[in-house]
Amino acid sequence: MNDKQRVAVQAAKLVRDGMLVGLGTGSTANYFIDALAQRHAEEHLQIQTVSSSVVSAIKAQSSGLPLLALEQVSRIDVYVDGADEVTADMTLLKGRGADLVREKLLAAAGREFWVLIDQSKQVEHIGQNFPVAIEVMPFAWRMVQRSLSEMGAAVKLRANAGGDGLAVSSYGSLILDAVFDPELSARDINDRLNGMPGIVEHGIFLGLATAVFCGHAGKVTQQSVSGFLPESG
Repeated sequence: MNDKQRVAVQAAKLVRDGMLVGLGTGSTANYFIDALAQRHAEEHLQIQTVSSSVVSAIKAQSSGLPLLALEQVSRIDVYVDGADEVTADMTLLKGRGADLVREKLLAAAGREFWVLIDQSKQVEHIGQNFPVAIEVMPFAWRMVQRSLSEMGAAVKLRANAGGDGLAVSSYGSLILDAVFDPELSARDINDRLNGMPGIVEHGIFLGLATAVFCGHAGKVTQQSVSGFLPESG
């Protein structure tokens, strides 16, 4: 079992009967869906789920998990997803999968938001390893690019996986990848992006995570908003 699997299994063990669980997207989230589906099948765990993407919705359905449409949900018990970067104060960077609107909606709607990572995702500051993903209205991307450049950011449109077009989110947005001055705090960038016209959503998740499960060398460290919890094997 690798570190991603280990944190996913640990998080799945904490899901309780009656919960409405938000499912993230990506390799770590897939491990969580597998572990949750196993508990649902073997322990008859009574839960419902809602997905952050078509990809995780298909996986949940094929795994036998009861699935609600996002439009049916106003509040969830817990959202479980990975992250591209996590700082010591549990600020996150997400967005490599380009589904920021759904992901941030579910993160904000959750009474709890559990983040599953391995040690490689821990950073000193947001933007250390990856650019900040910014979803923009297609007709506004040049204006937003200019505003970001005026903040001192290096900005480029994200290409699609094939390299023969532009990446488009499930919401229909284009994606700008922005590299900011490391001296700018995540809070400052977050606040300025939140107030910038033309931006639909961005990849800084500030003050949303309630627990971070980090796998390293066969152990899982759990950091919560109230501090560190014991390691588990």
